[in-house]
Amino acid sequence: MHMGEILLVDDDPDLLKLISLRLESVGYRVRTADSGETALAALAVARPSAVITDLRMPGIDGLQLFDAIHRQHPALPVIILTAHGTIPDAVSATQRGVFGFLTKPFDSQDLLQKVAAAVKVGGDGPSPGQEASGEWRSGIITHSAKMEDLLRQARLVADSDASVLIYGESGTGKELLARAVHRASPRRDQPFIAVNCGAIPEPLLESELFGHARGAFSGAVQAHKGLFQAADGGTIFLDEIGDMPLALQVKLLRVLQEGEVRPVGATRSIPIDVRVISATHRDLDAHMATGQFREDLYYRLNVVSLRLPALADRREDIPLLATHFLRKLAERYKKPVPSLAPDAMAMLVSAPWPGNVRQLLNLLEQALALATTGVIPASLVQSALREDESALVPFEEARKQFERDYLVRLLKITGGNVTQAALLAKRNRTEFYKLLQRHRLEPAMFKEAKAP
Repeated sequence: MHMGEILLVDDDPDLLKLISLRLESVGYRVRTADSGETALAALAVARPSAVITDLRMPGIDGLQLFDAIHRQHPALPVIILTAHGTIPDAVSATQRGVFGFLTKPFDSQDLLQKVAAAVKVGGDGPSPGQEASGEWRSGIITHSAKMEDLLRQARLVADSDASVLIYGESGTGKELLARAVHRASPRRDQPFIAVNCGAIPEPLLESELFGHARGAFSGAVQAHKGLFQAADGGTIFLDEIGDMPLALQVKLLRVLQEGEVRPVGATRSIPIDVRVISATHRDLDAHMATGQFREDLYYRLNVVSLRLPALADRREDIPLLATHFLRKLAERYKKPVPSLAPDAMAMLVSAPWPGNVRQLLNLLEQALALATTGVIPASLVQSALREDESALVPFEEARKQFERDYLVRLLKITGGNVTQAALLAKRNRTEFYKLLQRHRLEPAMFKEAKAP
């Protein structure tokens, strides 16, 4: 079992060979680079567990290399080796975030101990009670450097109870990442409860989250334990937190501050021990600026933020994901596993993917259903890409799109007159304004566009 991959950077070929042998002898895989420029190119291909670099090199030196690495991979540990080390150099390097600083000649055991600590801090060491095989991140298919860096950050934060806010476009796999954080955490053997805050009607959301007492409202014939209680000891995942109504945001903030929930209609609060992971595809900074999201709740939820890249930003994963999905789909439909023609794969890699990984899966499912041979041709992929715009979308997405189109039509008809538009919609003016704010529609935009 390998212990992690180390990127070793030095312009001295003899030292590269010597350190490589020492690291490989204890189980590390080693990639070498003879300059900072070569190291940055290697990092663009794959992210290692840690970097060891010489300080003095022609071109990009060790600290410049560290700065470049830190901008792209802030959680990647860097150890600097130098024959010119001084105490001020070491202090300066560690203050800037360098993981370790060793002077030549160095003791082999000191180096190995430092590397082992770096690999562990970098998120590649096994968590207690887990195999080093990566079971915690099962389901996340990637060899993208961006994704690997994100997963190492997720592994680091998993050991704490800090609240995590996951940003990502629809279809990027926010719940998969939340489950991975839970599986890597000390709470892994306790419940993981996922709830989509945008999919539950507003009147029911409070009861679903916090529960209700018997007789709390019409139809509450018995007490109901909410999702926070169901997740006690474990993790609750609040997906699409940006869609949570303001009234519920206040109550959620109180739960996070006090560590207890009060079911609807109850007179006593119930203590809970829950780790909160939330996610959104919305711009919460913009929502806070317009008063749609509470700033105090934002800072409670956003102790650590993780940003999932769009599929278009990790195109190197598309062949890997496509192969994985086709294998799974063939297994589900009891068909032989098909392959993609080379030009079909090229088409997938270059497609825009506004729906991200979920869209890729849906398209491949359609292609598999229509394929008549063991090879999916480019023509079938092209047809599926063309039709994908009109394909069925999840109910919530369809509802939001209809709602926005409906509001735009009303504003066009009335030339941006909110009072008239609200009358046509049979909604009061205040409620109609809230709908416009939800979809970021400005009535003034339609005043000059009114048809003569």
